Amino acid sequence: MILGLRLFFSVVLVSMLAVTSWASSHVALWEIPQAVLGHPWFIATLFDAYFGFLTFWLWVAYLQPTWISRLAWLVAILLLGNIAMALYVLIRLFRLPRNASWEQLLLRKSAQT
Repeated sequence: MILGLRLFFSVVLVSMLAVTSWASSHVALWEIPQAVLGHPWFIATLFDAYFGFLTFWLWVAYLQPTWISRLAWLVAILLLGNIAMALYVLIRLFRLPRNASWEQLLLRKSAQT
């Protein structure tokens, strides 16, 4: 399980870095046309993405021991989205043994005992 998740989140991270680099090489983020920025589906997609980021962050906040690390991950997730999320999960996965359980991945150490 852990090996498969490591592979999956590595693909997510590399893919997001590649597509972000590709998009950045074509047009700067701040040069998005006004017609796109005001489009209802663009706005709906942003709401969807950021509520997903905040939902993921609630799990991160549950796992992190200090408010400084919780806030740092919140900023990273809000600014980098799935890049930060994949990185966070990969850090957790590489700290676990290959035969770790779902509980070891998803729960705090104190909640596992």
